[in-house]
Amino acid sequence: MDRTHSLTPDAVGLGLRRALLGPLQSAPHAPGAARDFDFLELAPENWIGVGGRYGEQLRELSARYPLVCHGLSLSLGGTAALDETFLARVRRFLDEHAVACYSEHLSYCSDDGHLYDLLPIPFTEEAVHHVAARIRRTQDIVGRRIAVENASYYAAPHQEMSEIEFTRAVLAEADCDLLLDVNNVYVNSINHRYDALEFIRAMPHERIAYLHVAGHYDEADDLKVDTHGAPVKREVWDLLADAYRLFGPRPTLLERDFNFPPYAELVDELGLVRRILRESAAPAARDPARRAHA
Repeated sequence: MDRTHSLTPDAVGLGLRRALLGPLQSAPHAPGAARDFDFLELAPENWIGVGGRYGEQLRELSARYPLVCHGLSLSLGGTAALDETFLARVRRFLDEHAVACYSEHLSYCSDDGHLYDLLPIPFTEEAVHHVAARIRRTQDIVGRRIAVENASYYAAPHQEMSEIEFTRAVLAEADCDLLLDVNNVYVNSINHRYDALEFIRAMPHERIAYLHVAGHYDEADDLKVDTHGAPVKREVWDLLADAYRLFGPRPTLLERDFNFPPYAELVDELGLVRRILRESAAPAARDPARRAHA
């Protein structure tokens, strides 16, 4: 493997979106200076082969900050053959930018063509074997372990096991890491009526590469929609604090994909991540049943 950047456990990151390129480039980054963020996340599909001004801006940012890549189109749960040509291009991109982690969704998004949505995988033993084999092949091609993200879903396909059991089984058989999306845990816990903290507690802490937090839309008391287009809600902040108390510090990424507020408001949210991390690491805050922040 080529050289890669690494993330410290207390690193706080932000999604690299073209609408934010100006503020991200202007953010303080001098050695020793307080930084707005410690790393950036991007979808490789949106940046591979990009040149010109955008390509130069990406190179400038990747020279300053560690990058992580979060894919959108690999379709790990799909039945069509893996796009190995695309994965070879991903590997070159990861190596070129010394990417700290490459992750994908534990879902599928293709059939005869791309479906432009992330769809749930049946929670069955057959699906575990199928997905794990595709993850192992992906890791062989990109030359490194990848992380898979627990995805939000709204219609539950056939289930022989719980989401907890399915996720743990995939991680074990594929020997891969986990991108734990705290907002997705909360959204799914409301929509499918399970205990969010029980899900968090059941995840293998040694496999957690980093965490996601994001905003969602309250369609109803019993229906939440994962949007990445709003501020993070109180219940998700609480669950993030619980995760820190259970697992200790983990790199954490704030996702925002549209409805961008002024950059200063995103920095405030990043500051809240840092605050929750500090408070949750304090000896008095070890009990996940307690809430340490306002």
